[in-house]
Amino acid sequence: MSLLTGFAQPIEQAQHAFRLMLKALSEPGVTVTLGDGPVWPPLNAADTAALLTLADGETPIHLCPALHCEQVLTNIRFHTGAPLADTPAAIRFALWDGSLQAADLSQLPYGSDISPEFGATLLVQVSSLTAGAPLRLSGPGIERQRLISPELPAALRDYLLERPHRFPLGIDVLLTCGEQLIAIPRTTHLEAC
Repeated sequence: MSLLTGFAQPIEQAQHAFRLMLKALSEPGVTVTLGDGPVWPPLNAADTAALLTLADGETPIHLCPALHCEQVLTNIRFHTGAPLADTPAAIRFALWDGSLQAADLSQLPYGSDISPEFGATLLVQVSSLTAGAPLRLSGPGIERQRLISPELPAALRDYLLERPHRFPLGIDVLLTCGEQLIAIPRTTHLEAC
C-alpha cells in the first residue's frame, strides 16, 4: 500500500477536468481527454481524474471487486475524503470494469420523482471506446444523432438500450479508457445500429 500523488496543481487541474466532464455530459458521445493527471492503479487516468474532481466527503463510492484494493481506498480517503457506501442505496459513484452484470446495475440507486439527483453516476472502465458494436445516440446536446462504438459489458449495453426507468430517474454513465472519457447521461436515447 502506498500513497500516490493527486493533482500537482489541484485547483487548476480540477477546474480543467470539471469543464471537460461537463462538456462530455452536455454533448453525449463526445470523447474528452483527461490527461496530465495521476493514475491510481488499477484505476485508469480518467477515473482517477473524475474522483479527484467530483468526489468529496459527502460522495459515497462503490468499487467493484477488481478495483477494490487498499492502495485505491487509501488514496481516495486521503485525497478526496469520500467514504465507501455502506448500502447500495447510498451509492453516488460506482466504479466498475468489464465484469459489470445486470444484478450490479439493479442495485444502483435511480433517484425518485422528488429527488432524481440521487441517481448514481456509474464509471465503467472499458477496453476500448471505438472497437465495439456501434450505437446511435440522440437527445439533448446532440443536434441530430451521434455514433459511438465502445466495448461495453453486455449488461450495460442492454440497460442503455432498454432504459428501464422513466426520465428523470436513472443513472448517468461515464465510460473511460485510459485518459479518455465518454458520457451517456440518463437523458440520452440509444439505439443499436
